[in-house]
Amino acid sequence: MAEIERESMEYDIVIVGAGPAGLSAAIRLKQLDADLNVVVLEKGSEVGAHILSGAVLDPCGLDALLPDWRDMGSPIKVPVKKDNFYILGEAGQVRIPNFPMPPLMNNHGNYIVSMANVCRWMGEIAEGLGVEIFPGMACSDLVFGDNDEVKGVVAGVFGLEADGSIGENTEPGMELHGKYVFLSEGVRGSLSKQVIEKYDLAKDASPQKYGLGMKEIWEIDPEKHSEGTVTHTSGWPLGKNAGGGSFIYHLDNNQVYVGFVVHLNYKNPHLFPYMEFQRFKHHPLVADLLKGGKRVAYGARAITEGGYQSMPNTAFPGGALLGCSAGMVNVPRIKGNHNAMLSGKAAAEHAYKAIQDGRAGDTLVDYNDEVKTGPIGKDLKKVRNVKPLWSNYGFTASLVLGGFDMWTNTLGFSLFGTIAHKKNDADSTEEASMHQPIDYPKPDGTLSFDRLTNVSFSATNHEESQPAHLHLKDASIPIDVNLPKYAEPAQRYCPAGVYEVVDEKFVINFQNCVHCKTCDIKDPSQNIVWTVPQGGDGPNYPNM
Repeated sequence: MAEIERESMEYDIVIVGAGPAGLSAAIRLKQLDADLNVVVLEKGSEVGAHILSGAVLDPCGLDALLPDWRDMGSPIKVPVKKDNFYILGEAGQVRIPNFPMPPLMNNHGNYIVSMANVCRWMGEIAEGLGVEIFPGMACSDLVFGDNDEVKGVVAGVFGLEADGSIGENTEPGMELHGKYVFLSEGVRGSLSKQVIEKYDLAKDASPQKYGLGMKEIWEIDPEKHSEGTVTHTSGWPLGKNAGGGSFIYHLDNNQVYVGFVVHLNYKNPHLFPYMEFQRFKHHPLVADLLKGGKRVAYGARAITEGGYQSMPNTAFPGGALLGCSAGMVNVPRIKGNHNAMLSGKAAAEHAYKAIQDGRAGDTLVDYNDEVKTGPIGKDLKKVRNVKPLWSNYGFTASLVLGGFDMWTNTLGFSLFGTIAHKKNDADSTEEASMHQPIDYPKPDGTLSFDRLTNVSFSATNHEESQPAHLHLKDASIPIDVNLPKYAEPAQRYCPAGVYEVVDEKFVINFQNCVHCKTCDIKDPSQNIVWTVPQGGDGPNYPNM
């Protein structure tokens, strides 16, 4: 694409991604100076179309950004009223009482929300302040300046031929340049990956860790609905096969969010995360709740789980990483949206000061320092050892030792120091010969569903004539290496049925892709690269 001549537009700040981090940055910039030229580029068909989160929202980020948000017509209406945590066995459960939990685990004062709708509302606020938001504009490449700094992005490329070449109907897109570029792409963003590698931002960090989160929205019997109830579980069906657990959140209108997270450092390549989720719904605790109800939506996405010690430097020449692009999820709290908002606000404030000082294209060192030592860093540092304890010693150890460590961190110290993550999730995968295949029950079509049926409830669509946005570094590896060595786990780890082995050929059904990016993370050969499709394609989540 380098030979294409493109028109360019100049802005003060270019923001990639209309999630909570990017929109918070845009809003804060306009609060600081109404005359700043700010643009937000969103690959989804509309703001919120690609947003999927649990979500129980800690409002501290919104309190800092929009102190009057409660009077601004927000869609944040359901406060948490009850908090449950269960350890499941196959036929029963044991409730863990709330009183031994560290204070930071308390959900009092938090809200059950659709982050997709929260982002739609934030987008309206941003536009009201004069921010330009362009949905359906995927950012496919970076633009570098004379000093090798990021000076912009390429957005809006449409109509490439299926082989990636330029055709008669190709729209080359535009270059959008800014004094600073904020990357708020969410987990494992394609531009963020490039920046982290190019500037070696993760040189002092542990390997990043991930989970795969899958979620359904159910409408249930009103007599079983308990608005404001939050339930988390661990244990069955995963057991010792993988770390992870579930969430069940009762929002309004007799709806519940039913979700399941599988940590992607699992060893057994026969594990089928999607089927673990479907099997979970047959537990009596869940089956009784859902009986007589109906599923109305489905989606999936990866979750950053490395925490404090896995965060790369968040500032680079010409820009900043925001939110999940840098991995700001508090794993035991299962919350990252508050930190995403705080990061957007902080990046905006440091970029504004730099522009006021006549700077552009340099490294916002003070932003990185604030992320590491300010409210975000303090939030993540208190829980930094829970995930590595879980990964290294199992769930029971993390429950006991991790809980103890969170208590001591609340008092300002840790007996463990900072435990490093040992290796990335792809390297955690062991050879198939070391493990037994897992026999999963067939979905019954009432509580549990096959992948392709569920994907239809994500409203996913990709223009089939475009190039596949899932690239193989070496086309021979899936059949020659991954199949004999790992039983080609792409057939199972993808929650959308993108990958198949048919007649000893590796088939990529990219039209099914819900943009979770699990393949980019978990492929044991690190052979699959996720990139953006043309703008507007992908899932169209309604209330996720």
